[in-house]
Amino acid sequence: MKQLTYQDALAFIHGRTKFKKIPTLDRMRDFCKRLGDPQQKLKMIHVTGTNGKGSTTAYIRQILIENGFKVGSFTSPFIIKFNDRICINGEMISDNDLVQMVSEIQPIVAQMDEDWADRGGGPTEFEIDTAIMFKYFAEQQVDYAVIEVGLGGTYDSTNVIQPLVSVITGVAKDHLKYLGPTLKDVARNKAGIIKPDTPVVVADLPQDFLAIITEKAQRMNASIYKINAQIKTTLLPNNGWGENFDYDFSEVHLKNVHLEMMGDYQVANAALAITAVELLAEKEHWNLQGADVKHALTQTKWPGRFERVNESPLVILDGAHNIQAVKKLAKLLKERFHDRQIHIITSILADKQPKEMLTELLKLSNIDVTITRFNSPRPVIDPQKIKEEFPKVNVAAQWQRALVNTVQTMDEDDVLLFTGSLYFISEVRHYFVNDKENANEN
Repeated sequence: MKQLTYQDALAFIHGRTKFKKIPTLDRMRDFCKRLGDPQQKLKMIHVTGTNGKGSTTAYIRQILIENGFKVGSFTSPFIIKFNDRICINGEMISDNDLVQMVSEIQPIVAQMDEDWADRGGGPTEFEIDTAIMFKYFAEQQVDYAVIEVGLGGTYDSTNVIQPLVSVITGVAKDHLKYLGPTLKDVARNKAGIIKPDTPVVVADLPQDFLAIITEKAQRMNASIYKINAQIKTTLLPNNGWGENFDYDFSEVHLKNVHLEMMGDYQVANAALAITAVELLAEKEHWNLQGADVKHALTQTKWPGRFERVNESPLVILDGAHNIQAVKKLAKLLKERFHDRQIHIITSILADKQPKEMLTELLKLSNIDVTITRFNSPRPVIDPQKIKEEFPKVNVAAQWQRALVNTVQTMDEDDVLLFTGSLYFISEVRHYFVNDKENANEN
């Protein structure tokens, strides 16, 4: 029998169907049972939300690592390579371990394809990703795992777990097609991760969404802790890179906490993370030290989230991929870069809100925008069609050409920003980070 390679393993995973017509957790529960229910061996924090869940997961992970724990994290989409979705203490699963995991689950998937043939077929791509993660973390005996939801909450394949703490970072219009038709439906779906007697930490959401989440928490006898209610943050002045803030929750008071990640929304993400770990520590009977929290937050980085990949000229990558995220990005640019010319190169998936996103960016007076394409797994907006509606924007057939053209016109203090899609940022990041690292090694 042919030895499975890394490329074979990826082909097997990506070759699976992405969605089923009828949402259910029964198939995932069956899958886990056949694997020996590895998820039951794990102590977990469960994180959902339209925006902010990746950064919040990164903060939680770093705080736990700082406290000496072996920490698994499961995130999506990947930015560097597929393996970075499944990490232990920030180290992605090795190619060999991924191949081993796939070779062990393949026969189970084949059997499920038969057994589930009359019920829509066997496991989806994301269910396989999730199963690999559960199995790997259980075998590696992590102390804690931070699990990011793939889509929604209620029927997400991660929602077969019994976490120690749940976190909801936000509700926005992304994925209305799957979770809607209304934003209240999206809120209900996110609230689906709330479990009986399990504390839930929630972002500062509009009142109607909070009401839905609070009602679910009350039904589940789950204590709820909200930003700007039980959890207080005070943004402090900061002229350099990053953010500074004070944090107050219950008996915990942290002064002048520094984040390396930019944007006042990162303060909210960090506050959610601190509170989640504080609640976890309380449940698990260990003490969370303020100094450890502060040090962990200064160490936390997350690829593609207002990330500096070049200093001169300043090049930033930001994965803002929906209107809510773009509004936050525009606010950050207006507050911190209002005195510098900003050149934006963007490519946006066609199923997002490209016109609304561009309208928001074009409100800024100190920017120029170039629309382009990249090697996307999903359809992207057509630059020429967009130019018909937005004559101010520039067009480039390829982002590499846009990069060359833009850099040639930039002054010393100008800023170059790539944004619009995490998939786009992933491709651009390879050019700036991986190629640079390879050049340094040669």
